[in-house]
Amino acid sequence: MPKSLNILDIMEQLPHRYPFLLIDRVVELSDELDRVVAIKNVTMNEPQFTGHFPQAPVMPGVLIIEAMAQACAIIALARLPKDVDPKKCLFYFAGIDNARFKRIVQPGDQLVIEGKFLKAKLGMGIFEAVARVDGKVAASASMMCAYRPAPQQSAPAAE
Repeated sequence: MPKSLNILDIMEQLPHRYPFLLIDRVVELSDELDRVVAIKNVTMNEPQFTGHFPQAPVMPGVLIIEAMAQACAIIALARLPKDVDPKKCLFYFAGIDNARFKRIVQPGDQLVIEGKFLKAKLGMGIFEAVARVDGKVAASASMMCAYRPAPQQSAPAAE
């Protein structure tokens, strides 16, 4: 796996799409597959800003957590056993602990997200993530995720 990923590489790996693909670039993936650094460029064009809050746009905390989870998913995908097809599974949240929000994130900010793999336990990956803006912590959390087979799409009925 390359040490950095552009948006097309990320779209090859993650199933998310607009408006829910929340990382724009992976700038670093460690050789040990235990650390990732990803970037989310926050822009006024994003749909959440029309309602949260139009007079003072603020990125919702839940979306910051989701961006952190997507960065950690890059590690999780890279760590999948060789016999598991990453295109045939999805990662689901199993827990979010110790989520903290230290500063607002607004259009024009660049979130730099650092995710760390801590351990695997009972079929789940355990991660820590921190999102920073201008080197200052905006949010942090511990997360657990589990992978499961992706639901199979049924073919449309023939007419």
